[in-house]
Amino acid sequence: MTSNYGPSYAASSTTLTPSIAPSYSTPDSTSIPAPSTTTFPFPSYYNFPPFFTAQKNLTTHHAQLTKWSSLILSFCRFYKIFKLSLSEALESELFYNKTIKKRLSREDAREVVEFMKREGRAEWISEAGKGKGVGEGSVFWVWWRDVEEWAGLIAEWVDETAQKNTVLTLYELTESEATMSQDFHHMDPDLLQKALGILVKRGKAQVFGQEDQQGVKFF
Repeated sequence: MTSNYGPSYAASSTTLTPSIAPSYSTPDSTSIPAPSTTTFPFPSYYNFPPFFTAQKNLTTHHAQLTKWSSLILSFCRFYKIFKLSLSEALESELFYNKTIKKRLSREDAREVVEFMKREGRAEWISEAGKGKGVGEGSVFWVWWRDVEEWAGLIAEWVDETAQKNTVLTLYELTESEATMSQDFHHMDPDLLQKALGILVKRGKAQVFGQEDQQGVKFF
């Protein structure tokens, strides 16, 4: 295995698509989506068996972790996945290439998430997920956009669509036809709360109501 896995991309024979909750009040699922006709273009190194085994050479191993981080970010951006269950991801095509019968081990997958965390690209939702043999079903955020970026994206949409001083339900903000072209369409409810919290602190929004009846007014 070399430190350069190559820039070319090849499509996988199996695919995943995001599962969308039927209503805003339904808790966001961390399940890996079911197959569909939409195909994620897996990179060529995904079909290289040594990619799934931790490399001993430090330089090569760092390159390997970087490639795994890039793959996870690209995969989640493609399917608009905001958080992952480590256990479920290990059984999915993301970490398990059935074509070459190679799978990333739980220990190595955890190391990848820790690497992404140090790079500011992941965050454990359960701190138990950091311990070996603990929190096997732990969930982590995947920051293909960080919270600040999400807040900025929502603020830009508010400006561009003249939504200032308008009251919207959180459902309308993420599930309506008006936001279908936006990356925050179908956003995880917990992540939306984080992004709106930043706008509230900046004096650009006010959130009111309770649970699934919440609304937001932008300034």
